[in-house]
Amino acid sequence: MNITTLAFFLLSFIAVGSAIMMITSKSPVHSVLWLIVVFFSISGHYILLNAQFLAVVNIIVYAGAIMVLFLFVVMLMNLNAETEPIKNYRLQLIGVLAGGALLLVLISAIMRIDVEQVVQMKTGDAGLIKVLGMTLFKNYILPFEISSVLFLSAMIGAVIIGKKD
Repeated sequence: MNITTLAFFLLSFIAVGSAIMMITSKSPVHSVLWLIVVFFSISGHYILLNAQFLAVVNIIVYAGAIMVLFLFVVMLMNLNAETEPIKNYRLQLIGVLAGGALLLVLISAIMRIDVEQVVQMKTGDAGLIKVLGMTLFKNYILPFEISSVLFLSAMIGAVIIGKKD
């Protein structure tokens, strides 16, 4: 067993274990923190697939920005056991049935996957930042510049809307 296979199994174990801990955790803050661990392990999988750009973007955008927003929302909601609504067992039964139906659909989709197609790790250069940058600035320079002007106008609009009179 080589090092990439071992790293894959370790990252997979961490991702699945953290996802289970996220679902079973009683505290919403702990659930968000376990989700951050899942995102870091997924970034490790991206690195194994030689997609460093996706790994960095996943850490910055998801584990960084979005999870911080989730934490702020959860902490601002001030969830207490006293303010929790009464549990409706019919809704829980409907949720279990819907989850079971989703599980059956996923199992059916997994059974139809062609096993002969194997992903090779550390091959090719499609996920490298250098290749992405060269493609972006050679083939898609006009859409890139148009989107930068669009983002600039959106930032100016947000400042104008947020400005107090």
